Amino acid sequence: MQPIQLLAPDGTLTEDETYTPYVEALDESTLRDLYRSMVVERRVDAEATSLQRQGQLALWVQALGQEGAQAGTVTALRETDMIFPTYREHVMALHRGITPQQLLTQFRATAHSGWRPQDHRFNTYGIVLASQMLHATGWAMGAQRDAAAGDEAAREELVLACFGDGASSQGDVHESMVFASSYELPVLFFVQNNQWAISVPATTQSRGPLADRAAGYGFEGVRVDGNDVLASYAVAARMAEQVRGGGPKLIESVTYRMGAHTTADDPTKYRTADEVEEWGAKDPVARYSLWLRGRGLIDDAFVDAVEAEAKDLAADLRRSIHELTPVTLEENFDTVYAEPHRQIEVEKAWLRDYEAGFAEDSAAGGKGDA
Repeated sequence: MQPIQLLAPDGTLTEDETYTPYVEALDESTLRDLYRSMVVERRVDAEATSLQRQGQLALWVQALGQEGAQAGTVTALRETDMIFPTYREHVMALHRGITPQQLLTQFRATAHSGWRPQDHRFNTYGIVLASQMLHATGWAMGAQRDAAAGDEAAREELVLACFGDGASSQGDVHESMVFASSYELPVLFFVQNNQWAISVPATTQSRGPLADRAAGYGFEGVRVDGNDVLASYAVAARMAEQVRGGGPKLIESVTYRMGAHTTADDPTKYRTADEVEEWGAKDPVARYSLWLRGRGLIDDAFVDAVEAEAKDLAADLRRSIHELTPVTLEENFDTVYAEPHRQIEVEKAWLRDYEAGFAEDSAAGGKGDA
């Protein structure tokens, strides 16, 4: 199964009877916003990587190379649709109004998350691999039940469940797809196949396209060139139409992780420079820029303005990173339940005693003195 592609790496656009009409329906403002979303996130991504290297973040997960897959897909959704991300959907997060500062809160380890999911229709990042798949499917079932009870808004709701090729081997993914298919839930499963599950190549995990797995669950799967932002949009728009009230679908977005899995990873240990160079020639931002310029939709002034906006956003992020301070021990425990809870009090007291064990005894000159 060859991935659906509309925009080639050289910036030429081909016609497709099924998907071209979706691209033609996009206005010029939206076409420019797709470019802006990718460029701005890429600059924030680079700044976050630098901050982690300087000890300001505990970890960072790069999305370099996957901007087209994310920008195209999230633009095809309605703002009322619910998104359940993994930990790399930075383009989608920024698109939904989450600020870079909020995005980095979890990676600075100052809070469990920097935003309320209800405010952005965007759930907190799923750090435990594939756990968000169960949450997404459960949310979709809730929407289905609300619709059955007469909630018209819920009747049109769609849930986007994001995961990676590595997570596709988790049991949670299998269980989610079985459940979604059995109850015909409005879930659009979106797997970004970036070719590497940390150091394990996708070809080791799956002997065939991940999209083919959908047939085993009883619904349709489609492969798309994830580095083609226009095809990513068109495929997601078409699939979203069918998911609303019609049951689940699966999109396999074939893309590439240009950077490391996380800042704790060294990709030079398991992949070649030639491979990275080959995929670099398929860059989603570069090919889209060529097409936009060819259509006269952007010029140097527009590109410079977007670059300046991205630079200012990164500078503001660097200035404000120190404002992200850890929540207190009390806040962590006292917000678990709405009312005081005996077990929580016991655990909080235990942690206080445990942390006190690391304090220096000033009277004795500090621990470790003879």
